Amino acid sequence: MGPLEFLYYTGYKLKKSRDLKSRKRLPAKVISVGNITVGGTGKTPAVIAIARKAKEYGYLPCILTRGYRGSAKGPCFVSRGEGPLLGVDEAGDEPVLMAERLTGVPIVKGSDRYEAGMFALDCLDSPSLLFILDDGFQHQALHRDVDVLLIDGMNPFGNGKLLPAGILREPLPEMGRADVVVITRVSRSGSDASEPTFWDRLIDTIRDHNPDALLYMAEHLPVGLMSSSGVERPVTALSGKSVVAFCGIGNPSSFEKTLLRLGAKVKEFLAFRDHFAYGRRDLSRIVAAAERRRADWIVTTEKDIMRLKWFELPENLVSLRIEFTVDDSFYGAIFREG
Repeated sequence: MGPLEFLYYTGYKLKKSRDLKSRKRLPAKVISVGNITVGGTGKTPAVIAIARKAKEYGYLPCILTRGYRGSAKGPCFVSRGEGPLLGVDEAGDEPVLMAERLTGVPIVKGSDRYEAGMFALDCLDSPSLLFILDDGFQHQALHRDVDVLLIDGMNPFGNGKLLPAGILREPLPEMGRADVVVITRVSRSGSDASEPTFWDRLIDTIRDHNPDALLYMAEHLPVGLMSSSGVERPVTALSGKSVVAFCGIGNPSSFEKTLLRLGAKVKEFLAFRDHFAYGRRDLSRIVAAAERRRADWIVTTEKDIMRLKWFELPENLVSLRIEFTVDDSFYGAIFREG
Protein backbone atom coordinates (compact mmCIF):
# COMPACT_ATOMS: atom_id res chain seq x y z
CA MET A 1 0.00 0.00 0.00
CA GLY A 2 1.48 3.31 -1.15
CA PRO A 3 1.54 6.47 1.00
CA LEU A 4 -1.49 8.13 -0.64
CA GLU A 5 -3.48 4.90 -0.50
CA PHE A 6 -2.53 4.50 3.18
CA LEU A 7 -3.58 8.09 3.90
CA TYR A 8 -6.97 7.42 2.28
CA TYR A 9 -7.33 4.16 4.23
CA THR A 10 -6.59 5.93 7.52
CA GLY A 11 -9.25 8.54 6.79
CA TYR A 12 -11.69 5.82 5.78
CA LYS A 13 -11.16 3.91 9.04
CA LEU A 14 -11.69 7.04 11.14
CA LYS A 15 -14.90 7.93 9.28
CA LYS A 16 -16.23 4.39 9.54
CA SER A 17 -15.59 4.32 13.29
CA ARG A 18 -17.25 7.70 13.79
CA ASP A 19 -20.29 6.76 11.67
CA LEU A 20 -20.86 3.45 13.45
CA LYS A 21 -20.67 5.09 16.88
CA SER A 22 -23.33 7.65 15.88
CA ARG A 23 -25.50 5.32 13.76
CA LYS A 24 -29.22 6.14 13.80
CA ARG A 25 -32.27 4.15 12.78
CA LEU A 26 -35.29 5.48 10.89
CA PRO A 27 -38.75 4.24 11.95
CA ALA A 28 -39.29 2.61 8.54
CA LYS A 29 -37.67 -0.09 6.41
CA VAL A 30 -34.45 1.04 4.67
CA ILE A 31 -32.91 -0.64 1.63
CA SER A 32 -29.43 0.60 0.80
CA VAL A 33 -28.11 0.41 -2.78
CA GLY A 34 -24.45 1.15 -3.34
CA ASN A 35 -21.07 0.00 -4.57
CA ILE A 36 -17.53 -0.50 -3.36
CA THR A 37 -15.89 1.28 -6.29
CA VAL A 38 -16.00 4.75 -7.80
CA GLY A 39 -18.88 4.92 -10.29
CA GLY A 40 -19.66 2.61 -13.16
CA THR A 41 -21.90 -0.05 -11.57
CA GLY A 42 -25.21 1.12 -13.06
CA LYS A 43 -26.57 2.22 -9.70
CA THR A 44 -29.14 4.75 -10.95
CA PRO A 45 -31.05 2.30 -13.21
CA ALA A 46 -31.01 -0.18 -10.31
CA VAL A 47 -32.49 2.35 -7.87
CA ILE A 48 -35.17 3.26 -10.43
CA ALA A 49 -36.08 -0.41 -10.93
CA ILE A 50 -36.22 -1.08 -7.18
CA ALA A 51 -38.43 1.97 -6.59
CA ARG A 52 -40.87 0.88 -9.30
CA LYS A 53 -41.03 -2.67 -8.00
CA ALA A 54 -41.52 -1.44 -4.42
CA LYS A 55 -44.81 0.14 -5.49
CA GLU A 56 -45.94 -3.23 -6.86
CA TYR A 57 -45.21 -4.73 -3.44
CA GLY A 58 -47.51 -2.16 -1.82
CA TYR A 59 -44.89 0.26 -0.51
CA LEU A 60 -44.59 4.00 -0.93
CA PRO A 61 -40.88 4.18 -1.83
CA CYS A 62 -38.94 7.34 -1.00
CA ILE A 63 -35.40 7.74 -2.30
CA LEU A 64 -32.86 9.38 0.01
CA THR A 65 -29.91 10.83 -1.92
CA ARG A 66 -27.01 13.11 -1.15
CA GLY A 67 -27.36 14.73 -4.59
CA TYR A 68 -23.69 14.77 -5.56
CA ARG A 69 -22.57 18.29 -6.55
CA GLY A 70 -26.06 19.69 -6.01
CA SER A 71 -26.03 23.12 -4.36
CA ALA A 72 -29.33 22.80 -2.44
CA LYS A 73 -28.68 22.63 1.31
CA GLY A 74 -30.49 20.76 4.01
CA PRO A 75 -33.23 18.17 3.44
CA CYS A 76 -35.44 19.12 0.50
CA PHE A 77 -37.61 17.46 -2.11
CA VAL A 78 -36.08 16.86 -5.51
CA SER A 79 -39.47 15.40 -6.42
CA ARG A 80 -42.74 14.71 -4.66
CA GLY A 81 -43.49 12.07 -7.26
CA GLU A 82 -44.62 14.32 -10.09
CA GLY A 83 -41.36 15.30 -11.77
CA PRO A 84 -38.31 17.37 -10.77
CA LEU A 85 -38.75 20.35 -8.45
CA LEU A 86 -35.04 21.24 -8.61
CA GLY A 87 -32.57 21.55 -11.46
CA VAL A 88 -29.30 19.69 -11.95
CA ASP A 89 -27.27 22.51 -10.36
CA GLU A 90 -29.36 22.28 -7.21
CA ALA A 91 -29.99 18.54 -6.96
CA GLY A 92 -27.30 16.81 -9.05
CA ASP A 93 -27.76 14.93 -12.31
CA GLU A 94 -28.73 11.50 -10.97
CA PRO A 95 -31.55 12.68 -8.64
CA VAL A 96 -33.05 14.77 -11.46
CA LEU A 97 -32.86 11.78 -13.81
CA MET A 98 -34.63 9.63 -11.22
CA ALA A 99 -37.25 12.35 -10.73
CA GLU A 100 -37.95 12.41 -14.47
CA ARG A 101 -38.17 8.63 -14.76
CA LEU A 102 -40.25 7.91 -11.65
CA THR A 103 -43.90 8.74 -11.03
CA GLY A 104 -45.31 8.52 -7.53
CA VAL A 105 -41.87 8.21 -5.91
CA PRO A 106 -40.71 11.10 -3.68
CA ILE A 107 -37.00 11.89 -3.75
CA VAL A 108 -35.37 13.76 -0.85
CA LYS A 109 -31.89 15.27 -1.01
CA GLY A 110 -29.74 15.66 2.08
CA SER A 111 -26.16 14.95 3.10
CA ASP A 112 -27.43 13.65 6.46
CA ARG A 113 -29.68 10.82 5.32
CA TYR A 114 -31.24 10.32 8.78
CA GLU A 115 -32.26 13.98 8.83
CA ALA A 116 -33.54 13.63 5.24
CA GLY A 117 -35.55 10.56 6.22
CA MET A 118 -37.15 12.27 9.22
CA PHE A 119 -37.99 15.24 7.00
CA ALA A 120 -39.70 12.85 4.59
CA LEU A 121 -41.61 11.15 7.42
CA ASP A 122 -42.91 14.55 8.58
CA CYS A 123 -44.08 15.43 5.07
CA LEU A 124 -45.34 12.08 3.80
CA ASP A 125 -48.20 10.55 5.72
CA SER A 126 -48.05 6.88 4.78
CA PRO A 127 -47.82 3.72 6.91
CA SER A 128 -46.26 1.90 3.93
CA LEU A 129 -43.28 4.22 3.55
CA LEU A 130 -40.04 2.48 2.51
CA PHE A 131 -36.72 4.27 2.14
CA ILE A 132 -34.25 3.51 -0.64
CA LEU A 133 -30.81 4.79 0.34
CA ASP A 134 -29.14 5.86 -2.90
CA ASP A 135 -25.35 5.30 -2.95
CA GLY A 136 -25.59 4.12 0.62
CA PHE A 137 -22.96 1.41 1.08
CA GLN A 138 -20.45 3.84 2.63
CA HIS A 139 -23.11 5.86 4.53
CA GLN A 140 -22.86 3.75 7.68
CA ALA A 141 -24.24 6.49 9.93
CA LEU A 142 -27.73 5.26 8.95
CA HIS A 143 -29.02 1.81 9.84
CA ARG A 144 -30.29 -0.23 6.91
CA ASP A 145 -32.43 -3.36 6.91
CA VAL A 146 -31.04 -4.64 3.62
CA ASP A 147 -27.64 -3.77 2.13
CA VAL A 148 -27.51 -4.28 -1.65
CA LEU A 149 -24.01 -4.14 -3.14
CA LEU A 150 -23.60 -3.66 -6.90
CA ILE A 151 -20.40 -4.90 -8.57
CA ASP A 152 -19.58 -3.95 -12.15
CA GLY A 153 -19.18 -7.13 -14.19
CA MET A 154 -17.06 -5.30 -16.76
CA ASN A 155 -14.52 -3.88 -14.30
CA PRO A 156 -15.23 -5.27 -10.82
CA PHE A 157 -12.37 -3.88 -8.73
CA GLY A 158 -9.96 -2.16 -11.10
CA ASN A 159 -6.38 -2.83 -10.03
CA GLY A 160 -7.51 -3.85 -6.57
CA LYS A 161 -6.17 -0.71 -4.92
CA LEU A 162 -7.89 1.94 -2.84
CA LEU A 163 -8.33 5.52 -3.94
CA PRO A 164 -6.45 7.39 -5.28
CA ALA A 165 -4.23 4.54 -6.52
CA GLY A 166 -7.25 2.57 -7.73
CA ILE A 167 -11.04 2.68 -7.89
CA LEU A 168 -11.88 0.99 -4.58
CA ARG A 169 -13.73 3.13 -2.05
CA GLU A 170 -13.27 0.42 0.58
CA PRO A 171 -11.09 -2.68 1.01
CA LEU A 172 -12.55 -5.84 -0.53
CA PRO A 173 -13.26 -7.55 2.83
CA GLU A 174 -15.95 -4.89 3.41
CA MET A 175 -18.06 -6.77 0.86
CA GLY A 176 -18.87 -8.97 3.83
CA ARG A 177 -21.38 -6.37 5.06
CA ALA A 178 -23.68 -6.91 2.07
CA ASP A 179 -26.89 -8.90 2.41
CA VAL A 180 -27.36 -9.08 -1.38
CA VAL A 181 -24.68 -8.80 -4.08
CA VAL A 182 -25.59 -8.04 -7.69
CA ILE A 183 -23.05 -8.38 -10.49
CA THR A 184 -24.19 -5.79 -13.03
CA ARG A 185 -23.67 -5.26 -16.76
CA VAL A 186 -23.76 -8.99 -17.42
CA SER A 187 -24.46 -9.57 -21.10
CA ARG A 188 -26.23 -12.83 -21.84
CA SER A 189 -25.94 -12.32 -25.59
CA GLY A 190 -22.60 -10.63 -26.17
CA SER A 191 -18.94 -11.58 -25.78
CA ASP A 192 -18.89 -10.46 -22.13
CA ALA A 193 -20.72 -13.64 -21.15
CA SER A 194 -18.52 -15.99 -23.19
CA GLU A 195 -15.75 -16.38 -20.62
CA PRO A 196 -17.08 -18.53 -17.78
CA THR A 197 -13.69 -18.59 -16.08
CA PHE A 198 -13.91 -14.80 -15.56
CA TRP A 199 -17.30 -15.12 -13.86
CA ASP A 200 -16.08 -18.08 -11.82
CA ARG A 201 -13.10 -16.06 -10.57
CA LEU A 202 -15.26 -13.05 -9.77
CA ILE A 203 -17.80 -15.14 -7.86
CA ASP A 204 -14.99 -16.88 -5.98
CA THR A 205 -13.59 -13.48 -4.95
CA ILE A 206 -16.99 -12.35 -3.73
CA ARG A 207 -17.54 -15.60 -1.84
CA ASP A 208 -14.07 -15.38 -0.24
CA HIS A 209 -15.21 -12.18 1.48
CA ASN A 210 -18.93 -12.89 1.80
CA PRO A 211 -19.99 -16.54 1.71
CA ASP A 212 -23.55 -15.86 2.88
CA ALA A 213 -24.93 -13.02 0.72
CA LEU A 214 -27.58 -13.75 -1.88
CA LEU A 215 -25.95 -13.40 -5.30
CA TYR A 216 -27.60 -12.24 -8.54
CA MET A 217 -26.55 -11.25 -12.02
CA ALA A 218 -28.22 -8.31 -13.76
CA GLU A 219 -28.27 -6.87 -17.24
CA HIS A 220 -28.49 -3.21 -18.14
CA LEU A 221 -30.60 -3.39 -21.27
CA PRO A 222 -30.83 -0.53 -23.78
CA VAL A 223 -34.54 0.05 -24.41
CA GLY A 224 -34.83 3.26 -26.42
CA LEU A 225 -33.41 6.50 -27.77
CA MET A 226 -34.77 9.87 -26.63
CA SER A 227 -34.21 13.14 -28.49
CA SER A 228 -34.04 16.52 -26.78
CA SER A 229 -37.52 17.33 -28.10
CA GLY A 230 -38.99 14.20 -26.50
CA VAL A 231 -39.20 12.00 -29.59
CA GLU A 232 -38.54 8.35 -28.72
CA ARG A 233 -37.06 5.87 -31.16
CA PRO A 234 -36.16 2.17 -30.92
CA VAL A 235 -32.55 1.22 -30.33
CA THR A 236 -32.59 -0.51 -33.73
CA ALA A 237 -32.30 3.00 -35.21
CA LEU A 238 -28.56 2.82 -34.40
CA SER A 239 -27.91 -0.40 -36.32
CA GLY A 240 -25.53 0.20 -39.22
CA LYS A 241 -25.51 3.96 -38.61
CA SER A 242 -22.44 6.14 -38.12
CA VAL A 243 -22.30 7.55 -34.59
CA VAL A 244 -20.31 10.07 -32.59
CA ALA A 245 -20.77 9.24 -28.91
CA PHE A 246 -19.78 11.00 -25.71
CA CYS A 247 -20.30 10.59 -21.99
CA GLY A 248 -19.12 11.69 -18.57
CA ILE A 249 -19.76 8.59 -16.43
CA GLY A 250 -17.76 6.33 -14.15
CA ASN A 251 -17.21 3.60 -16.76
CA PRO A 252 -17.25 5.16 -20.25
CA SER A 253 -16.05 1.99 -21.98
CA SER A 254 -19.25 0.20 -20.95
CA PHE A 255 -21.28 2.79 -22.86
CA GLU A 256 -19.15 2.45 -25.99
CA LYS A 257 -19.40 -1.35 -25.86
CA THR A 258 -23.18 -1.12 -25.56
CA LEU A 259 -23.36 1.01 -28.70
CA LEU A 260 -21.18 -1.43 -30.60
CA ARG A 261 -23.39 -4.35 -29.51
CA LEU A 262 -26.36 -2.43 -30.93
CA GLY A 263 -24.65 -2.35 -34.31
CA ALA A 264 -23.65 1.31 -34.27
CA LYS A 265 -20.56 2.33 -36.23
CA VAL A 266 -18.82 4.48 -33.61
CA LYS A 267 -16.69 6.91 -35.61
CA GLU A 268 -15.51 8.91 -32.61
CA PHE A 269 -15.94 8.51 -28.86
CA LEU A 270 -15.38 11.39 -26.45
CA ALA A 271 -15.00 10.52 -22.76
CA PHE A 272 -15.30 13.22 -20.11
CA ARG A 273 -14.82 12.86 -16.36
CA ASP A 274 -17.73 11.60 -14.26
CA HIS A 275 -20.44 14.24 -13.60
CA PHE A 276 -18.71 16.57 -16.08
CA ALA A 277 -20.33 20.04 -16.26
CA TYR A 278 -20.65 20.68 -20.00
CA GLY A 279 -20.17 24.17 -21.37
CA ARG A 280 -21.04 25.68 -24.71
CA ARG A 281 -17.52 25.05 -25.98
CA ASP A 282 -17.78 21.35 -25.13
CA LEU A 283 -21.07 21.02 -27.00
CA SER A 284 -19.58 22.82 -30.01
CA ARG A 285 -16.67 20.37 -30.00
CA ILE A 286 -19.07 17.40 -29.96
CA VAL A 287 -21.25 18.78 -32.75
CA ALA A 288 -18.16 19.62 -34.82
CA ALA A 289 -16.91 16.04 -34.44
CA ALA A 290 -20.27 14.74 -35.66
CA GLU A 291 -20.19 17.03 -38.68
CA ARG A 292 -16.59 16.09 -39.47
CA ARG A 293 -17.40 12.38 -39.21
CA ARG A 294 -20.70 12.82 -41.08
CA ALA A 295 -22.43 11.02 -38.21
CA ASP A 296 -26.07 10.04 -38.48
CA TRP A 297 -26.46 10.21 -34.70
CA ILE A 298 -24.83 11.87 -31.71
CA VAL A 299 -25.44 9.57 -28.75
CA THR A 300 -24.96 10.08 -25.02
CA THR A 301 -26.29 8.68 -21.74
CA GLU A 302 -29.42 9.70 -19.84
CA LYS A 303 -27.26 11.06 -17.04
CA ASP A 304 -25.28 13.25 -19.44
CA ILE A 305 -28.36 14.67 -21.13
CA MET A 306 -29.46 16.01 -17.71
CA ARG A 307 -26.43 18.33 -17.85
CA LEU A 308 -27.19 19.57 -21.36
CA LYS A 309 -30.86 20.47 -21.13
CA TRP A 310 -30.39 24.23 -21.08
CA PHE A 311 -28.59 24.19 -24.44
CA GLU A 312 -30.24 24.17 -27.83
CA LEU A 313 -29.45 20.65 -28.97
CA PRO A 314 -29.44 19.22 -32.51
CA GLU A 315 -32.30 16.86 -33.30
CA ASN A 316 -29.89 14.01 -34.06
CA LEU A 317 -28.50 14.14 -30.50
CA VAL A 318 -30.17 11.36 -28.52
CA SER A 319 -29.74 9.72 -25.14
CA LEU A 320 -29.74 5.96 -24.69
CA ARG A 321 -32.31 4.77 -22.16
CA ILE A 322 -31.17 1.83 -19.99
CA GLU A 323 -33.24 -0.53 -17.84
CA PHE A 324 -31.93 -2.69 -14.99
CA THR A 325 -33.15 -6.28 -15.36
CA VAL A 326 -32.68 -9.03 -12.80
CA ASP A 327 -34.45 -12.21 -11.72
CA ASP A 328 -37.70 -11.45 -9.88
CA SER A 329 -36.48 -13.40 -6.85
CA PHE A 330 -34.12 -10.48 -6.19
CA TYR A 331 -37.07 -8.25 -5.38
CA GLY A 332 -38.64 -10.91 -3.20
CA ALA A 333 -35.39 -11.05 -1.24
CA ILE A 334 -34.96 -7.33 -0.64
CA PHE A 335 -38.60 -6.62 0.18
CA ARG A 336 -38.86 -9.40 2.73
CA GLU A 337 -39.73 -8.20 6.18
CA GLY A 338 -36.58 -6.81 7.80
